[in-house]
Amino acid sequence: MMRACRLLPLAAAALLAACGSTPTPTETAPRKSPAPVSATPQPGIPVLPPANSGRGAYYQDDGPGDNPPPGLLETPDAEVRNDPLRPGSNKPYVVFGKTYKPIPLGSDFKQRGPGTWYGKKFHGQRTSSGEIYDMYKMTAAHPTLPIPSYARVTNLGNGKSVVVRINDRGPFHSKRVVDVSYTAALKLGLLVNGSSQLEVVHLKPEEIERMIAARKSGAAAPVAVASSPAPAPATPAGQPQAMPKAAPMLASTDGENEARAMLVGGAPAPGFYLQLGSYAREDGADGLRKRLESSDAGLKLDVEQAGKFYRLFAGPYATREDAQAAGKALPSSLKLKPIVIER
Repeated sequence: MMRACRLLPLAAAALLAACGSTPTPTETAPRKSPAPVSATPQPGIPVLPPANSGRGAYYQDDGPGDNPPPGLLETPDAEVRNDPLRPGSNKPYVVFGKTYKPIPLGSDFKQRGPGTWYGKKFHGQRTSSGEIYDMYKMTAAHPTLPIPSYARVTNLGNGKSVVVRINDRGPFHSKRVVDVSYTAALKLGLLVNGSSQLEVVHLKPEEIERMIAARKSGAAAPVAVASSPAPAPATPAGQPQAMPKAAPMLASTDGENEARAMLVGGAPAPGFYLQLGSYAREDGADGLRKRLESSDAGLKLDVEQAGKFYRLFAGPYATREDAQAAGKALPSSLKLKPIVIER
């Protein structure tokens, strides 16, 4: 997900991460028990369905941690600093055929769109910044904001606002603009729905200096409030809030990361794809592409770079069954083990 990015140093096993630190999530056997993830629910923290239950607004084995630490609702915003940028995390990169160009530090940047959260699947994995992802800290992944930098994220549905540290890449999904940590999602009020309309504003160095000065003096730093927030839907007392279905937050294939979210435009055509190979060198992926083209397999092929890896894809196909059939029809002499992914 380069989510860490999933993005910047990629592990050798990481499949579809984003530019530079694709943590490789640990796959776990599906849980059959529908029991809540926490034996002792904390006041103010929604009890969410466990990973692999199929009932949460998150993808498969991602979800909340088993034992969240106490006091998460009192977690302060990220402590802003004017840190030097990480050079390797701020170069243009390509995910799913789309080129992402990180913006310069201090640029005017405001963006609105659906935002989601990511949790235990990437907890403890390395992010694009080189930092370890901690779902209980105030961080976020964004495709183009500088790394590291800070952003103010506001839930346009309820007006709640937090400051997060941008230390990862993603999402790489055309309909999502940011992925925030579990705790940031809790404070924004989007854990249950999984996805909400958010506003992301890049904090410039001069604003950060003002916030640092205010922190040292003990004064409260000014907080931007979303304009005309829509009222949050009322929930009758004593009734559990409904959990509407949301698009999957994270996707993984065969135990390896798929690039985590995509930003506006340029995403690959929706459908099912065959990943035919992953190589540390571009000529390796290109060599396989040429072999397939000469084999008369009739595939629509594309080599895409994700971090340090070059991957060869065929597709799109309308259904998973179509993609699987295409994979089975490949010449056995190629000794390929294609993986079907959905975008």
